[in-house]
Amino acid sequence: MTAPPVQPVAPAVGTAPRPSRAGAPTDRRKRRRPTRFVVLAVLLVAVLLTVAPLLVVAMNAVKNPADYAGNGPLAAPRSLYFDGIVDFWHRVDFTRKLLNSLVISLTVAVGGVVLSVLNAYALGIGRVRGRMWFLVFFLVANLLPQEALVYPLYYLAKSLYLYDSPLSVIIIFIVVQSAFGTYLLSSVYLEFPTELLDAAEVDGAGRWRTLWRVVVPVSRPTLAVLFTFFFVWTWNEFFLPLIFLVSKDNQTVPVALGVLQGDRMMDATTTSASALIGILPAVIFFLIFQRTLTRGIAAGALK
Repeated sequence: MTAPPVQPVAPAVGTAPRPSRAGAPTDRRKRRRPTRFVVLAVLLVAVLLTVAPLLVVAMNAVKNPADYAGNGPLAAPRSLYFDGIVDFWHRVDFTRKLLNSLVISLTVAVGGVVLSVLNAYALGIGRVRGRMWFLVFFLVANLLPQEALVYPLYYLAKSLYLYDSPLSVIIIFIVVQSAFGTYLLSSVYLEFPTELLDAAEVDGAGRWRTLWRVVVPVSRPTLAVLFTFFFVWTWNEFFLPLIFLVSKDNQTVPVALGVLQGDRMMDATTTSASALIGILPAVIFFLIFQRTLTRGIAAGALK
């Protein structure tokens, strides 16, 4: 006895066959491609707009004055001309100015990070009373313009015999930069894992040891970001160093550039050479610490 043949089951009325999902990722990629190209094009234009002024300055720094006068600032140099860079270097004693800026910027970056860590540890993890008012104070300190601080700081430096001394600028910028660092780190330390702090307390670590053995290593990416920002910000400062560093032996690179350009004794190529030499150390420092900066920002985003 044979079994009856199996009849195919007809689909129910009103139901449509399910479409295949094999082509769904391909369709999504096709939809994303125009958007991706638009974003890349916008980013490319932004990069060109940012880099173009630097390229023009670098091109004019190695251009002959006669070539600049005959062909304009946008034409490529016919031959490399380094006399403008050499003349500017010797005219302003750039080696001394470069050393002054490096010492002041590195000292401020290190001191600002250390002071920010100590303040934020007390406010964020120590949870001192009235910490909200302290944070408001640091926030207001970041909003104050430098022009409002010149008058009291000038007489304070005069009374302490620190006027026309790099130490006065270092102290001022450490305090100013640490106000921003304290406000930023306090919000980070408020969310610090309590399990690590409890484990350190169980192991018998005091607050000082907990700070340097637990808190600082965990927040090292954020501290690296602050260090980079503090260095670049201090390097580019012009107003306060112009007021407090009046002698040529104590001037920084931005002050030397501003004073020399104010003398109106430089041609266009020498001016471009001075601008290139002035920004080149900060650019090199930023490129060296670019990976550290990226890691710190990524670590902050993941947290």
